[in-house]
Amino acid sequence: MLVIGGLGTACAVNTTGGGSASGNAKTGGTTKTVPRFIGMGLQSAQDAAQKQGFYSLKSHDSLGRDRHQILDRDWKVCSQNVKAGTTASTATRLDFGAVKVDETCPAKDRSAPAKAHGTMPNFKGESVNTARHALDSGTSVTVNDASGKGRYVLIESNWQVCSQKPPAGTKLSGQPVEFAAVKFGESCP
Repeated sequence: MLVIGGLGTACAVNTTGGGSASGNAKTGGTTKTVPRFIGMGLQSAQDAAQKQGFYSLKSHDSLGRDRHQILDRDWKVCSQNVKAGTTASTATRLDFGAVKVDETCPAKDRSAPAKAHGTMPNFKGESVNTARHALDSGTSVTVNDASGKGRYVLIESNWQVCSQKPPAGTKLSGQPVEFAAVKFGESCP
């Protein structure tokens, strides 16, 4: 596709013979009213957004567990980053907070913990997956089953941190990190 622009407008010319579209160069596209997606299945919300001309779509785990929405039909929308009824450019990225269909939406959308910058955060209650991603990529991480059952922690987004070494507030200087964890829905010992 070839894009030709000039003084506030842009015209995208499809060089494959499929036509052209025009819009505002500042907003990157035409403007539309953003529908309400909350309560819809994630796949249905994505389809509806695209039908309205919104193609820059993203989704995240509303529970803050950093799970990936592999089968969008298995997830439902709990939040959206652009309020329904707002007029926005169709180039605007829409981000849907979602949980699995059989889960309850949280009262407040939780994002994954921020990156650890020199100090060990308190990861208790967070998913092992989000804790690992918050640490420097070179950090050695060991995860053990805190229940005493000796289970392997394979899908880290399904496990919550019960304890950590080093403790929260410790200066991080490349030392290994250890987590003791149980599956979500289980109580920490």
